[in-house]
Amino acid sequence: MKEKYEFNIGDIVKVYYKIKEGAKERIQPFEGVVMAKKGAGVSKTFTVRRIGAAKVGVERIFPFNSPNIEKVDVTKTQKVRRAKLYYLRNRDGLQL
Repeated sequence: MKEKYEFNIGDIVKVYYKIKEGAKERIQPFEGVVMAKKGAGVSKTFTVRRIGAAKVGVERIFPFNSPNIEKVDVTKTQKVRRAKLYYLRNRDGLQL
């Protein structure tokens, strides 16, 4: 089965996610490093981490099959040697 979005672990992606606030709906981008892909089939997810305000790390887990994801743009591709990049949690500053 071909994946809906084409990106790998370590890539920097921008996920455009639909946010519903009352009757209004808007699209909010979330840009960061893809740390992990998990699961299979309907329950498949990917984790994206970025550095927020005051150098606080922010992680978000997105389901691959979510209807709230408008699109996923790959900003930068990088070669990594791990399948899970959890060691980025202990690092400071710019990632990878």
